Amino acid sequence: MDIAGIQSHVKAADIPLEGLAGNTAISDKQKVEELGRQFEAVLLRQILTEAQKTTFKSKYTNDSTTSSIYRDMTVQQLADKISCSGTLGLSKELTKELAKQLPTHERTN
Repeated sequence: MDIAGIQSHVKAADIPLEGLAGNTAISDKQKVEELGRQFEAVLLRQILTEAQKTTFKSKYTNDSTTSSIYRDMTVQQLADKISCSGTLGLSKELTKELAKQLPTHERTN
């Protein structure tokens, strides 16, 4: 049985940051783009976490461990979605600057 038609396609977004540099399945340009996106997401997480600290405490807010975990998960997902959308633009600028260090043939691929 020959299954030559099935090819696995690796997306840079599916690879954890620590495994990105050593992965040979993606190009250097894709690595730089994903690095910029993930850096933007880290900064967004910090901004969103700090923004939540200014909320007023009331009898309706819960400071339990469960609520804290939920808030952290919400911040993480929100930061990832914002960075994936590309609307902030920091990732694009960072990628543009980092791409200058790539060999010329890698920049255009």
